[in-house]
Amino acid sequence: MSLFARKPLERILKESSADAHGHSLKRTLTATQLVALGIGAIIGAGIFSLTGVAAAQHAGPAVVYSFILAAVACAFAGFCYSEFATMIPVAGSAYTYAYATMGELLAWIIGWALVLEYAIGAATVSVSWSGYMVSILESFGIHLPQSLIHSPWDPVPGMINLPSVMIILIISTILIIGIQESARFNALIVAVKLAVVVLFIGLGYFFINYDNYKPFLPENTTGKFGDFGWTGVLAAAGQIFFAYIGFDAVSTAAQEARNPKRDMPIGIVGSLAICTVLYILYAAVLTGVVNYKDLNVSAPLAVAVDRMKSVPWLGFLMKLGSLAGLTSVMLVMLLGQSRVFYSMSRDGLLPGMFSELHAKFATPWKSNLLLMVFVAALGAFTPIQQLGNLTSMGTLWAFALVCAGVIIMRRTHPETPRPFRTPLVPLVPVLGMLFCLLLMFSLDRITKYAFFAWMIAGLAVYFSYSRSRSHLQRSLVEEAARPN
Repeated sequence: MSLFARKPLERILKESSADAHGHSLKRTLTATQLVALGIGAIIGAGIFSLTGVAAAQHAGPAVVYSFILAAVACAFAGFCYSEFATMIPVAGSAYTYAYATMGELLAWIIGWALVLEYAIGAATVSVSWSGYMVSILESFGIHLPQSLIHSPWDPVPGMINLPSVMIILIISTILIIGIQESARFNALIVAVKLAVVVLFIGLGYFFINYDNYKPFLPENTTGKFGDFGWTGVLAAAGQIFFAYIGFDAVSTAAQEARNPKRDMPIGIVGSLAICTVLYILYAAVLTGVVNYKDLNVSAPLAVAVDRMKSVPWLGFLMKLGSLAGLTSVMLVMLLGQSRVFYSMSRDGLLPGMFSELHAKFATPWKSNLLLMVFVAALGAFTPIQQLGNLTSMGTLWAFALVCAGVIIMRRTHPETPRPFRTPLVPLVPVLGMLFCLLLMFSLDRITKYAFFAWMIAGLAVYFSYSRSRSHLQRSLVEEAARPN
């Protein structure tokens, strides 16, 4: 049994066609819907939750530079993802790509990291969603008990974050009903939140207090890494990198795209380009309207809107749009995670129930149910900052390995058709790896320890359960046992 046995491309493509019951994921998504899925996951987490925290704790108004730095790293990784998504248009994203290029053990490690990226990412956003929902309810005079809107470890402790739990239950139900229905729902709320973001940028420009930009890059007076200055810009980039993972979620839906060879690069690169421009403009306006020291909250846009007193109708509209935006982020993240589980289960690395498709809806409904319980529990009891940093760490690790995979695949399978080719190989993939590793280094020590512990737990699961049940490993043993 080889830890680095690679799964042949021909086998991956063949197995993606149908399961033992003749069921398969439906190819219904268009290029426009893929771009909307990407925007649905990218715009939300950074704009509606973590931008304020990153500015207040690390970078000040220079968080704009952090978004640019994170976007550059994403651009390199996005090109690599596009090449793989057109070569291997099946569910599973980085996990599947690693299985074909670097072998089973590294594929498992990436799949385990993607649990952080998607499931914990969705939990992070559900906490911010709860903050905006509570704010909207309070504007109507409805005040929920503090014990039901805070986790036990929040600055203001409570018993459970109940709104966070409820939104995860609703989204999981929509995902079980079907991919086309999920895509239509996502497209609607993406249109709403794009309108809200553009409106905030346009109106917020007139409320900028230029004194809030002084200093634009606050000085690091403690000498500690990440306490403002250029190390703070780097630390903030690592923290808000979590906001850019939407294009990765697009690649998980490759098996449900109508024409993946043409549409996947459009979905990945298109959504990344649109969102990068909006992120930079938003960060500049936000830190101009509100001093960065006042943005250490889970709902920074609500704080900014409250400062724009002469437009009283804007507050409710912005909060409603923020709510819609965060909803789409959770939908796409939970969609991506269930597809990764689906692929890992089909390979035998996870129990078979996770690849069972619903007879009517053709969705991996049992995966959705498991994620619903797991993510709802995280959102109910975990504070937002540690969740976001862990998600960034898992994302960066997966991106770095995908970049490495492009170089390996060019050498091992040079003849394989590539409808989209990453430019300047190996330069672009190498730069992608270096940027990702740099941002991983910038994250705090607790996050690094937690990520290391998560990886150790993943290896324990692999060696105690997954390795002996791997379909690829079993087929290799059977081939070795056959007489010559």
